[in-house]
Amino acid sequence: MEERERDPEPAGRIRRLVLDGTTDVVTRSRDFTRRALTAWRWLPPGTDEDREAAEDVLLLVSEVVANACLHGGGPTALVLDCTPERLRIEVTDGNPAPPAPLARRPEGRGRPGGYGLLIVERLARSWGSQPGAGGKCVWAEVACPPPVRRRLPAW
Repeated sequence: MEERERDPEPAGRIRRLVLDGTTDVVTRSRDFTRRALTAWRWLPPGTDEDREAAEDVLLLVSEVVANACLHGGGPTALVLDCTPERLRIEVTDGNPAPPAPLARRPEGRGRPGGYGLLIVERLARSWGSQPGAGGKCVWAEVACPPPVRRRLPAW
């Protein structure tokens, strides 16, 4: 299935990427997010704070989409909603079970995996999930850095 982006305006504040039935969803999601951040003037970064904020957003998108692949039966959509105050990242999947951190066992130390929600908790100012039709939506929000906030187009 082809990648579909819907955004009526080049700098529109809400962007949606349909992922249902696509492959390489983490890369597609990161590329889509990078294009949105460019339209919203987060990229190219003007300051170190801008660069760190954009890198955090790309990592959050990667983690939430990867978690939907591993635990949610695959993501169906990615929505980015940007305001001057915050950026909200939403990923829907077909599993109604809310995300839960994996229990870390001593014998699992040093092994990869199981840190996705810890990364989300550290980078997002808030996150959660809500049930939806046939699954759930996992969301995370980050603050819009002040230098970016000043450069955002008027909605």
